[in-house]
Amino acid sequence: MQKIVKMDKRIDAFKSLLDIMDRLRAECPWDKKQTLESLRYLTIEETYELSDAILSQDLQEVKQELGDIMLHLVFYAKIGQEKGAFDIADVLEGINEKLIRRHPHIFSDVVANDAKTVAENWEKIKMTEGRKSVLSGVPKSMPAMVKAYRMQEKAKGIGFDWENSEQVWEKVEEETMELKKELANGADKARVEAEFGDLLFSLINYARFIDVNPDDALEHTNKKFIRRFTFMEDQARDAGHQLHELTLDEMEVIWQAAKKLEK
Repeated sequence: MQKIVKMDKRIDAFKSLLDIMDRLRAECPWDKKQTLESLRYLTIEETYELSDAILSQDLQEVKQELGDIMLHLVFYAKIGQEKGAFDIADVLEGINEKLIRRHPHIFSDVVANDAKTVAENWEKIKMTEGRKSVLSGVPKSMPAMVKAYRMQEKAKGIGFDWENSEQVWEKVEEETMELKKELANGADKARVEAEFGDLLFSLINYARFIDVNPDDALEHTNKKFIRRFTFMEDQARDAGHQLHELTLDEMEVIWQAAKKLEK
């Protein structure tokens, strides 16, 4: 009985959001003028805000940002309905059918006892759905680091991968030497950029092998740099200076102090 009450609460809450969206679209001057295109950049912003909340492990903020994104999803579906293209029911039915189709180990008789097999089956099933390449599902506008990581994951899904992390690290060292060689030879910018890109790609691949998400890792380092740099600015200001007035050695002393405070 308790489960049914909870389910009703979720359905009621979702229906309320749909009703609110209907009214906003009919009565609010701002909401009435929005289009798929005008909402796009706002949705991207909301997604990054959710990402920040997740990295900060702030569950209350995660809840709030999920609500904002849910609003956007309902908004897009409402516009689709007005255009006669699709409505929220079509959206939900589509994802329901896709999930059932791509989880035959749950909804059919296929056996998959580990996450690796599930991921491999997922990619194989997608290829039966009309895609010409396993990489076609990676958005072209996705940030480069995330795109590289996802392409490598998808290639792994069909068996194109290194056997172990040692092999990948050897590739990192090989790409490092190639970059150093181009720099030593005074290569033009295009060749240096190409070798640097190869090195980054191999480092991202290595991160995948040691179970580290490179984008998360870099963002945590970004946040750490911001904390330490802001600490330097505050310390300089407290001493009656602007940071640019300090010598590099003086900055380094404060930087090391910031590192000690984090330990």
